[in-house]
Amino acid sequence: MGMVSYTLDTLPPITKEREAELRALADRPDSEIDLTDPDCPKLTEEQWAKRIPNPFYRAKKEASVS
Repeated sequence: MGMVSYTLDTLPPITKEREAELRALADRPDSEIDLTDPDCPKLTEEQWAKRIPNPFYRAKKEASVS
């Protein structure tokens, strides 16, 4: 099976059941997120030491009023 690609024009409509499921997930508090899932493991100290900052990140500039 190959990769599936959609655009806004070709995206299939969301069923009422799927919409209800997504709304229920969105309404859950962040404290219910299970971070023990092996798909999102905690970073080790070695991984943190090798991290590279995002070269495309630009901090928001604060306007000062004087």
